[in-house]
Amino acid sequence: MNKNCKVVWDNCLQFIKTQVSEQSFKTWFQPIVPYKFEDNVLTIQVPSQFFYEWLEEHYLSLLRQVIDRELGPGGKLEYSIIVDKGSADQRAFTINLPTHSSNYFKKENLNGEASKDGFRSPFELERIDKERHASYLSPHHTFDTLIEGDCNQLAKSAAQAVAKKPGNTSFNPLMIYGGVGLGKTHIVQALGNAVKANFSNKFVLYVSSEKFTTQFIEALRNNNVQNFTNFYLQVDLLIIDDIQFLAGKEKTQEIFFHIFNHLHQYGKQIVLTSDCPPRDLKGLQERLLSRFKWGLTADLQQPNFEIRVAIIQSKIEKDGIYISEDLVQYIAHSVDTNIRELEGVLISLIAHASLSKRDIDLELAKQVLKNIVHDIDTEVNIDYLQKTAAEHYKISLDDIRGKSRKKETVIARQVAMHLAKEYTNHSLKSIGDYFGGRDHSTVIHALQSVDDMLATDQHFKRSFEDLKRKIKLKVPINN
Repeated sequence: MNKNCKVVWDNCLQFIKTQVSEQSFKTWFQPIVPYKFEDNVLTIQVPSQFFYEWLEEHYLSLLRQVIDRELGPGGKLEYSIIVDKGSADQRAFTINLPTHSSNYFKKENLNGEASKDGFRSPFELERIDKERHASYLSPHHTFDTLIEGDCNQLAKSAAQAVAKKPGNTSFNPLMIYGGVGLGKTHIVQALGNAVKANFSNKFVLYVSSEKFTTQFIEALRNNNVQNFTNFYLQVDLLIIDDIQFLAGKEKTQEIFFHIFNHLHQYGKQIVLTSDCPPRDLKGLQERLLSRFKWGLTADLQQPNFEIRVAIIQSKIEKDGIYISEDLVQYIAHSVDTNIRELEGVLISLIAHASLSKRDIDLELAKQVLKNIVHDIDTEVNIDYLQKTAAEHYKISLDDIRGKSRKKETVIARQVAMHLAKEYTNHSLKSIGDYFGGRDHSTVIHALQSVDDMLATDQHFKRSFEDLKRKIKLKVPINN
């Protein structure tokens, strides 16, 4: 009897719906797509490896039961697991699931080889042509998988421009800087992957500054400095991550200076990342810092609420997980530090759901978040904010509450008032009372002054954001 795979799977879903909760059905069965039905074998497509493993652990007996009901004792089930949604020809694992076997399922990689482990020293390579494909880029870091917003728009646009004409734009070097977990590595690796895709003849290499240093030290030890240098001089696109870690390493800086000069002179592209702009880098030679300023420097900011929501939605879609819109917004409101922490919370949430065999709901999210993100709404008061601001700006608590008109004291006092307005429910008059009995118009002026400085002074803005991170993480205050 001929059956359409969609009809078969729809019939299966009708039965499954009666056996599981509505939330579990939405999370684990609605995302499944019927792929094909041949020789009494139904193949279904699932969104990720994690998704497959969850089904195997929690719903295997149910799947065997429903296949038995729909296809008879000889029916079989296969999974097609999407490994890379962004690829034009999707790679997949196919798992043959005999519904009446208790053996562990055998996996077969149908398209591609296992990835390489480790990072061999470049001077060990006999022929560079054999290693041009070994750029040490993650295939998951592409421009398509990068969520764009005001926080990263300039950096992404610059990286895309370089990817189209590497070495032939005024953005050479391209330096992208920002705090931990804001997506620097994603952007520069996306650039590298784009160049590899569009220019198969170009040698692209991604390396951290620490790895570069380790390789150079090994070259010194083995008298292979010339081979080390020759290897790097053949690179068409060199991406150095976290360049700030070259600070204080004079010999490494010297060899990098010569490599930089050669690549730049011959029209090769250089891309760097850092945790701060060139002017704030300490422990690096001035001649290097001046060259870092030759091209374009683009910064990354903390993602705003809308971007955080988009990142969460992209992540759960990729993993094939269902989370309600209200819960997505709750997580986005709760985690406002950086992308890496946001993704870490999602991983923890999924792991807790898996280990405790629970649905992903608000109660579970609160349980997970309380161990990662402190709830500032109920724990922070004006006294705490005053102490935090005083310590941050290195003034006394009496000064911040007193009448001193010194510039640094006034700024600290205004910042503390701004934080009190943001993190507490006190009225303007009440806030003024905490600061030596000042009236509400003084508080209004403080709020406006801080907003103006945030809009015009990048150094002040970074300091202010650092202070807010301390409050969010509830850094202990020295009494």
